[in-house]
Amino acid sequence: MPVMPDHWIRDMAVQHGMIEPFTEKLQREGVISYGLSSYGYDARVSQEFKIFTNVDSAVVDPKDFSEKSFVDRSGPVCIIPPNSFALARTVEYFRIPRDVLVICLGKSTYARCGIIVNVTPLEPEWEGHVTLEFSNTTPLPAKIYANEGACQFIFLKGDSLCETSYRDRSGKYQAQTGVTLPRL
Repeated sequence: MPVMPDHWIRDMAVQHGMIEPFTEKLQREGVISYGLSSYGYDARVSQEFKIFTNVDSAVVDPKDFSEKSFVDRSGPVCIIPPNSFALARTVEYFRIPRDVLVICLGKSTYARCGIIVNVTPLEPEWEGHVTLEFSNTTPLPAKIYANEGACQFIFLKGDSLCETSYRDRSGKYQAQTGVTLPRL
């Protein structure tokens, strides 16, 4: 299962719409970097945020998640309270080929500040805006910058096509747009 290089990512993005919008060169001047890198693609976080709050002393339940646990914010930055988290989404919309699995790692700039970015794998034939989770592991408020790099996607090409793709099994997060909360 090889890791795919920049020229493959570019071809798939430009010719097959795998990443839209697509930034062909790594952008770094005055921003947390985003765009095409040697063996990955650094995606940006949009201006839509859902910040976790526990005003009503709710229990976090993945089978019955309450939207009341979040406050919605939109803007150029998001402030995450200490020891809390926020959900956001990528600016980019992804369409994953049937023979590819994508894994994601957080940007080192955020990790070095105690901010962890988590994303589950993007499965074969999944498509949508990727929901990002930013965990602030520090005792201080943490700032996230919209329209700048948040994480890097690494594309792994399978030796053969899978029998059943995410699309085939009608995955519950297929074609998601906006920040998507847990579904059962």
